Amino acid sequence: MRTLVDVCRTFMSSYPTGVAVVTAMSPDGEPCGLTCSSLISVTFAPPTLLVSINVHSRTLAATVGSGGFGVNLLHARARAAAELFSSLTADRFSAIRWSPAGRLRLPRLEDDLHGWAECTVQEVWTVGDHALVLGRVADIASDPESPLMYGFREYATWARDGERTLRA
Repeated sequence: MRTLVDVCRTFMSSYPTGVAVVTAMSPDGEPCGLTCSSLISVTFAPPTLLVSINVHSRTLAATVGSGGFGVNLLHARARAAAELFSSLTADRFSAIRWSPAGRLRLPRLEDDLHGWAECTVQEVWTVGDHALVLGRVADIASDPESPLMYGFREYATWARDGERTLRA
């Protein structure tokens, strides 16, 4: 018998979304990051984003500790980065090119970006096993390249002309 959690996972997997890597710098200067598809634009005035991060994540601790987080929107060819940052690999940043960016010197992926935002933490709410982190956008940039998408438990691209291509 399927549980409510199983049914909810199936329900949400049918809702395609863009793929982002949320990054932060720990108090000891170590970069942290994870793949996140729970990203919401809350308001444009002032520009504010919300991310949902597991309460046991090093990235959440670094985000709260540093007072900020980076949102690295991935481009269509960045599936390897999405998989790396969703894995249990201990030192994800040794396998990818990155640099500190913005006022908070947050990790910014170099080769995989469709867009970048630097956010300062405004509020954090714990809901079950995740924290909802509200961040005010301090800096933002985007590239016209097609974004990496995720839905139905697989990666895809969404070309600028609106055509969807599976298995990115």
